[in-house]
Amino acid sequence: MLAYASVPGLLGLKNKGEAASPLKLMARIEDGLPVGALAEIAETVTPNAGYVISRIVAKATLSRRKKEGALSPAEGAVVARLAAIWSQALEVWGDAEDARAFLNRPHPMLDGRSPLDVTLQSEIGGEVVSQILGRLQYGSAA
Repeated sequence: MLAYASVPGLLGLKNKGEAASPLKLMARIEDGLPVGALAEIAETVTPNAGYVISRIVAKATLSRRKKEGALSPAEGAVVARLAAIWSQALEVWGDAEDARAFLNRPHPMLDGRSPLDVTLQSEIGGEVVSQILGRLQYGSAA
């Protein structure tokens, strides 16, 4: 199960109280996360932020989102999921470089795909990656 406690800070939300609980975060996502939250988390999790951004929002759509100032609820949900996975990876590895390496390299339990790609693909993918991280955290095979 993904933990969202640190997500508001990772997304650069200035008024963290508005997203202090999972339900408040859900409401904030529905209202539209700031476009800057996408760049913030993309630059955090990978040296290739452009790749992550393009997987979440198409280039032409990104221009429109920048003018509007907010992501769609679906886009915001992916951004929040990625932030939650990053938070969990950081907790497991204890170091940003190690967490980043884990997320960006192919993993045998993901058919050779990277945890980053699987997380970006779907909510189920995020759960699978979260389960792998949980196994790593508690010393199981992963």
